[in-house]
Amino acid sequence: MKQFILICVLLIPWSHWAQRSTVSGVVKDGSSGELIVGADVYIEGTAIGTMTNEYGFFSLEIRKPNTMVVISAMGFANYVLDISKGKTQQLRIELQPEATELDEVVIQSTQGQKANVRSPMMGVSQLKVKDLQKSPVVFGEPDIIKSVQSLPGVTKNGEGAAGFHIRGGGADQNLVLLDEAVVYNTSHLLGFFSVFNSNAIKDVRLYKGSMPAKYGGRIASVLDVRQKDGNKKRFTLSGGIGAISSKLSVETPLLGQRGALLLAGRASYAHLFISGTNSASFYDVNLKTHLALNKRNTIYLSSYLGRDYLATNNFQSDYGNITANLRWNHVFSDKLFSNTSLVYSKYDYRILLGFMDLDWKASIANVHFKYDLDYYATEKWKLQIGAATIGYDFNPGAIKPSKKGSSINPLQLAQKRALESALYLGAEHKLSSKLQLMYGLRTSFFKRLFTEELRAYKDGKPLQYNPITNRYEEGVVTGTLRGNKSYVTLEPRVGLSYAFNAKNSIKGSYTRTAQYIHLLSNTTTVNPVDVWAPSGTYLKPQRGHQYSMGYFKNWANGRYSLEVEGYYKHVDNRIDYIDGSDLIGNNHIETEILQGDMRSYGAEFLLRKNRGKLRGYVGYTWSRAAQRTSGGVFGGTGINNGNWYPANFDRTHDISLSCSYQWNKKWSLGGNFVLQTGRPVTYPNGSYNYQGIAIATYAERNSSRLPSYHRLDISLNYTPRADTDKKWKGTWSFGIYNLYNRRNAQDITFGQRRNTGQNEAIRTSIFGIVPSLAYNFKF
Repeated sequence: MKQFILICVLLIPWSHWAQRSTVSGVVKDGSSGELIVGADVYIEGTAIGTMTNEYGFFSLEIRKPNTMVVISAMGFANYVLDISKGKTQQLRIELQPEATELDEVVIQSTQGQKANVRSPMMGVSQLKVKDLQKSPVVFGEPDIIKSVQSLPGVTKNGEGAAGFHIRGGGADQNLVLLDEAVVYNTSHLLGFFSVFNSNAIKDVRLYKGSMPAKYGGRIASVLDVRQKDGNKKRFTLSGGIGAISSKLSVETPLLGQRGALLLAGRASYAHLFISGTNSASFYDVNLKTHLALNKRNTIYLSSYLGRDYLATNNFQSDYGNITANLRWNHVFSDKLFSNTSLVYSKYDYRILLGFMDLDWKASIANVHFKYDLDYYATEKWKLQIGAATIGYDFNPGAIKPSKKGSSINPLQLAQKRALESALYLGAEHKLSSKLQLMYGLRTSFFKRLFTEELRAYKDGKPLQYNPITNRYEEGVVTGTLRGNKSYVTLEPRVGLSYAFNAKNSIKGSYTRTAQYIHLLSNTTTVNPVDVWAPSGTYLKPQRGHQYSMGYFKNWANGRYSLEVEGYYKHVDNRIDYIDGSDLIGNNHIETEILQGDMRSYGAEFLLRKNRGKLRGYVGYTWSRAAQRTSGGVFGGTGINNGNWYPANFDRTHDISLSCSYQWNKKWSLGGNFVLQTGRPVTYPNGSYNYQGIAIATYAERNSSRLPSYHRLDISLNYTPRADTDKKWKGTWSFGIYNLYNRRNAQDITFGQRRNTGQNEAIRTSIFGIVPSLAYNFKF
């Protein structure tokens, strides 16, 4: 690590330090002391500037005397600094909410809206929590995942589901982070809620195009969610009472405003409305605290704990996530900032099947150490340098009888361990006032640590094709093998933007990514009992290549914006499953899978209205996603005769409309409309009779589709006491999910009527119209 840091430091152009002065510091919310992520810091009247990083830090070189520096952020009034050349300054700047009247330091600017034009980043979306609270959602609970699902290029698993899919990819291809900790399952109540409590969240960013070099481990996207730091100014209490859940959060300063504490919790009471022996409930707790040791050092501790409980007749299940992150921010100088993190994350589940006398526990856990450096070399050049290592522990299942005296023998499926490490170097380079470049290289290393014995197969083939049965079968076992398996991947990233002027630009990017762990599931929805597995001898890592081009425009002084992006993505070694695959309790999953290629391409359009009483956006995506899985060395025709076939999450057309209207200080309205092409499915195309039983034959995989999905939601928010001077602020939120009661098909199953023997198709819908009422308050 010391040698790596030394090499990085030698790259620094030290001559700049002696020639220019620098202004640096952190940007905070003036009402709470929260650090502001992504605030714009720029020299007035120029395109020279920077943004605050994930910890609110910025650094900007000043060349000319009497320079005016502007600091702006969404939702805040702009702030101006008068900087004199030759005077290096380290500052703590507090921005006031835009509704607050300020003195002469306030100026009018649209830099916050212009950021998307000049930045070489593509496919990046930032969500504001306060906007989520105005959006209508199921059961009245503001939800980050539901808002992400409405963005162009993002689709959902199904009605009420918490998972999401980016540009045709699977849910396992998304890296979801909560304060840098991996979240393996984002759902509560099987997807009706997500694990993210809006009262505890301050910043949400989705990367689905350009992916900075510091991120790795997944090939589709990164959803980076940051918790609040806690209010350093005063004690606050906030919460909400909803239809089937309630929440409460507390924030308080520590040690004379040197730090703060956030404690937030949610709990559901859905089980009170479920009859019989059925039950469903969840809870979660968010904790975050920090302490400034001095001007250069701050310590953070954050944690999350969430749990779900489900029960029906002869079935019980509980599952949940736990994360913890100990972080140290250190400012070496006005140009060099570091972050050191030690992160723990675990997802586990337990299932009790009374009718099978089965008690099953499984989990995936990791410990993650990372070290990051942000170096602001000049006003035109910023470097990000870092190293990380993750140790994985996979426990696919410990199975034992659920009752005493049972004849079932306990079984421990083979536990797996792996180590993933990475070094990265990324740069943001402003070549001119019109041309900006982002480039970087991430080198990832993966080692599968074989703590268990594997089956050795003849010719190294765990599968073989049987032409008589036209099916794949397990290969010929020749013994056992042990030994580590390693992979190395170079992951270059580059992005370029050319601004014709302050309002129009074009961009292009290329990103290569690698993914070494895989979610084993032959269902189309995120399932609590899905199993994760590492790459190894028989399971190769997925590697993705993505190319993007786009046009970006702002007009009417930033009131409107347009983003148009086209992309092409290719993935190697994407998993698919042989017909009749059995993944549950299987120690030899290599006998159930094939790996092939996946490709997706499309165009995304996003038109926003950013100002005024009426705000919102219209998004449209045209896309195609397909997979090709041949038999390869295993023989046979693979899947669908080795031809391209629609991927599970191919949606040709996707339209989304989201808007809010601020009628006055007390009343606001919101609405969402979604229309999507139905997802691909495989239907029977005939049947034959065998000993009086009708047996179905099936068409090619994913050759049919569910009916199109569409839905309209509305909401009405009422704030009885809109006076900002009042300490107690409460808002009533009334919403209707699925206003016209559309019975969208979650699935269509086929069977045979017992009384007539006729075949029939059964369309399953989760729910229709759902009204909700919630009260949210803050003190």
